[in-house]
Amino acid sequence: MAIKNNLEFIKNNTLIKKAEELGSLIKKKLWLKVLIALFLGAFFGFLLGPTVGVFSSETSSVITEWVALPGYIFLSLIQMIVIPLIFASIIKGMISCDNINQLKKTGLTIVIYFIITTIIAILIGLLVVNTFNPGHFVDTNTVSQLSEENLSANVQELPTLEKIPSLITGLFPTNVLNSVISGEMLPIIIFTIIFGIALINLKKKQSKPLIDVLSSLQDVCIMIVKYAMILAPIAVFGLMTKVTSQFGIDALKGLGVYVLCVLFGLFLLILFYMLIVSLILKKNPLEFLKKIRDVQLLAFSTSSSAVVMPLSIKTAEEKLKVRSSIAKFIIPIGATINMDGTALYQAIATIFLAQVFSIEISFFALIFLIITIVGASIGTPGTPGVGLVILSMALITVGVPLTGVALILGVDRILDMFRTAVNVTGDLIAAMFVNKFVK
Repeated sequence: MAIKNNLEFIKNNTLIKKAEELGSLIKKKLWLKVLIALFLGAFFGFLLGPTVGVFSSETSSVITEWVALPGYIFLSLIQMIVIPLIFASIIKGMISCDNINQLKKTGLTIVIYFIITTIIAILIGLLVVNTFNPGHFVDTNTVSQLSEENLSANVQELPTLEKIPSLITGLFPTNVLNSVISGEMLPIIIFTIIFGIALINLKKKQSKPLIDVLSSLQDVCIMIVKYAMILAPIAVFGLMTKVTSQFGIDALKGLGVYVLCVLFGLFLLILFYMLIVSLILKKNPLEFLKKIRDVQLLAFSTSSSAVVMPLSIKTAEEKLKVRSSIAKFIIPIGATINMDGTALYQAIATIFLAQVFSIEISFFALIFLIITIVGASIGTPGTPGVGLVILSMALITVGVPLTGVALILGVDRILDMFRTAVNVTGDLIAAMFVNKFVK
């Protein structure tokens, strides 16, 4: 009996130790907290969603809104400091360059890198969608029921040739405050770069007071981010519950092959990134993924590369050993103009809808589609759902009816989460690339 009691004690003591180790691990690891919150949120949202139907749609909507409240607060905390952080970080990164020639070299390198990787992402998407032909699996009766009224908020016309000069002029903000209020990131970045170049050319005695202010502004923003990250797991749980409660199994029927095509394309893009990490950057891909998992999980759960930008900068500097000047210059720009995951998705979605409507796309239309997607990806705000707005431009390019967007609305948000995680991965690799090749 005594031996049995001792064995039970040892067993229970071992369980206690394991529980303590697990608790300690969860307490220290942000990525593990976020991962657990993701699964719990998905499960809870599934129970509240239309598939299980535990509650009525009205009751479910009320519950999910309250559960998502910490997530809304978390997003607001981060979004309110994104623009000040971009302004301070880009200028600080520019000032860290020794001279204008070095700054030109850095800027030229990253622009070429972004364009090349975006084109490769689009080509991967076109290869996948033309291999599996997901549009042939959709019931044509569903297409005939689509209505233009569902798309009124998402349609954006393709600009004519005569309007392009005015669009280019519009990238230079005449009133920066208007751009800040409307969240137009590309004009803000252009203003910041012009401001930074002017600051670099001032004498040190003149520029030092403003540089000190920017340093303090940056530190304040990072401190707010630290406060917000305490709320991150609870926020992720709420946001995931909200997302999964909005669609049921029916939303995936008929679109399963399309969803799998997008996910497979994003997986191939990640493999391409890992080739860059392994062959060009000479780093261990698994170690790289381990270091950036916090950023990927947060990007996945929030669907916003802008929201995770402060964490991306911190991860690049502390875990990936990217020089501070490079991280603070490349990451904010990448969060705005480097959207490889989004570009791949737009290529797949456009060809998918063309297949649904039985529209043949010529070689020249395909080339124009690639140019359109690359151009549209530049300046895209890193916020949820904006991909649908750009998608409408791509559809007009190849003559696909805009009513087709309504077909993929049901699954867009979940795909948005995956492509945002891929976007931030691309930004971090870009920072490592510039860090290696721009001395």
